[in-house]
Amino acid sequence: MDRSYSRRELIAAGGLAVAALGPGACRTPTKPAPFKISLAQWSLHRALQARTLDHFDFAALARRDFGIEAIEYVNTFFKDKARDPAYLAEMNRRARDEGVYQHLIMCDAEGNLGDPDPAKRATAIEGHRKWLDAARTLGCAMIRVNAASEGSFEEQQRLAADGLRRLTQLAAPLELDIVVENHGGLSSNGRWLAGVIRMVSHPRCGTLPDFGNFDEYDRYQGTQDLMPFAKAVSAKSHDFDSHGNETTKDYRRLLRIVLDAGYRSWVGIEYEGDRLSERDGIAATLRLLRRLQAELA
Repeated sequence: MDRSYSRRELIAAGGLAVAALGPGACRTPTKPAPFKISLAQWSLHRALQARTLDHFDFAALARRDFGIEAIEYVNTFFKDKARDPAYLAEMNRRARDEGVYQHLIMCDAEGNLGDPDPAKRATAIEGHRKWLDAARTLGCAMIRVNAASEGSFEEQQRLAADGLRRLTQLAAPLELDIVVENHGGLSSNGRWLAGVIRMVSHPRCGTLPDFGNFDEYDRYQGTQDLMPFAKAVSAKSHDFDSHGNETTKDYRRLLRIVLDAGYRSWVGIEYEGDRLSERDGIAATLRLLRRLQAELA
């Protein structure tokens, strides 16, 4: 399995951490973290929708409030700005000033890439093109898309693979990846989505397994199905017990599956609960991921 990362990802991740040892010092090297932690913008969707948080302030919040150095955008929070050079330049400036890497854009509401109607499928592909251009401008590594379709299990696989392959062919010259999230419908069936990615058969097309979006499909099996193709991971969280563990899923088990697949890149916090505030939910997820970084190193 190819686990190489682009130059921009390695630079953004800070390269290799090297301890500066004094003369004669004898220290035990710190084990590197087995994965890196990013913050998905959807974690703050209520604040963004209520306009109590401005989209431009997302990078600063991630760095200053949580010490997180990589962020994942949602296109609906700057929906009409994909082709606005000044707006994208300001996003770049804000991220650069905070030392934050803009990892990906999650793209919704641009049509179904597996639409049975060839014309609508082509329109959906074209609708995503502007986000490829925006992602390249922002220095992102990829965009996250959906694989919605209609028809039988096999027919939806064929249609989704066609749309994804054609979009990936547009992304490849830009050195961008296309990643598909388990995000409702048959895409929440790990076997179905893994089959789609195999049919696309392109090194630039992979998955973004989301811990919380498997519906009726077993989440642990689903994560295992999708990890061979994973280029990003979403640590969806909803609630926590008094010991700081996520109550709706076994994070330790899920992250072992992630690491056993050889994945060592960004795991995005995506808090979606309603008992804790958005910021408290992000903080709780971050504490759990930090603890598991140490345990699983």
